[in-house]
Amino acid sequence: MNRKLKNTLGLVAILIFLLLAGGIYVFVFQRGKLNEKRIKLRELESINYNTEQLNIQLRSLEKRAASLDSILSSRKFNIPQNLSSIKFYSFINQISAGFSPNTQIDVEFLSQKKDKEFFYYEYKITGNGPYNDVYRLIYSIEQSKELKKIKNLTLTNQISTTKDGVPNFVVNFAGSVAVYFSSDNRFAPAIFVENNLLTRLKYDSFYPLIRTSIPPNVDDLLDIQGAKLLALIPEGAFLADTKGNTYLLWEGEQVYLGYLTKIDYEHNVVGFILNKGGIIEKVEFGLDKEVNKKN
Repeated sequence: MNRKLKNTLGLVAILIFLLLAGGIYVFVFQRGKLNEKRIKLRELESINYNTEQLNIQLRSLEKRAASLDSILSSRKFNIPQNLSSIKFYSFINQISAGFSPNTQIDVEFLSQKKDKEFFYYEYKITGNGPYNDVYRLIYSIEQSKELKKIKNLTLTNQISTTKDGVPNFVVNFAGSVAVYFSSDNRFAPAIFVENNLLTRLKYDSFYPLIRTSIPPNVDDLLDIQGAKLLALIPEGAFLADTKGNTYLLWEGEQVYLGYLTKIDYEHNVVGFILNKGGIIEKVEFGLDKEVNKKN
């Protein structure tokens, strides 16, 4: 066998070996990766990358997202995602901006807890203020768009006196509030809009019907206790108090603890109505003496 034939057979043998080795590597060692690539290729081929079709799908998804967001917005309460514990302090500052200067609110963060699939921050709230301020505080917490619940609350009344001796009737409050949040965004809309938290003035349920504290006469009004009717004119009356001070009053004018309600020129009588700490008195005076007094 000549040299040229030997070289040719050697090259053929090497080629066959390389083909066998390559086939074994591809179909044995790389088989798993090839199957994975084929599956991925079929997935890619199944997707239509037509631009117009994709735009149609996008508009459809946007419409559906807007519909879901509208449903969430129309709900009375939402549960936000990953809420900051500082936000409740900002909420209290916002709703208390229009409160009386005498209203005091203290907020203390207590802990973070879990309630089924939700979480909540717990805060301690204490303070005092006029009844309507306390009422609005409670209403705003309970009716806020982002879910908040008062877990417990204690209310008591208190009488404080100003430097002029005027009594202020306030309400003390102490309790805890749970502010809820979620780990995902399924329970809140993309754009947050707060509920209407305005309230009308309410009757003060803690205001005492009979009060032991009577405001002082800081405006130097006529005190009819011991006063005397001096003279009458068709639309007015001259009266003097126990100190000798004289006053000309018209019907409807204010006196200490009440008002002048009647001037009877023909019968020389004037009438007053007084509020003495919740006790209503009607008093009438003649020209020389007190004619009648009745509760």
